[in-house]
Amino acid sequence: MAFESERNQNTVHRITLEDREQLVVSGVEEVESFDDSGIVMVTVRGTLVVRGSDLHIEQLSLDGGQLRVEGHVESLTYEDEGGERTGLLARLFR
Repeated sequence: MAFESERNQNTVHRITLEDREQLVVSGVEEVESFDDSGIVMVTVRGTLVVRGSDLHIEQLSLDGGQLRVEGHVESLTYEDEGGERTGLLARLFR
């Protein structure tokens, strides 16, 4: 786990959103779930939930930790790190 902690500290987490239609996220470790209305991903800074419509993952590189999404982005929300884990539906429909 020491390697994991070291990697997380050195990995940059950046979010770029253009015109609410093109989203690029770096520092992505895992995509937990996705559909056209939401994407749940684990980043080096916590779990990020993207909500919107017509969302499509255009590019995913877990080796590079980058995700590119197209569609209409309505919200970006981080789950509370110390909070209780909830299911996908609870995350998407808060």
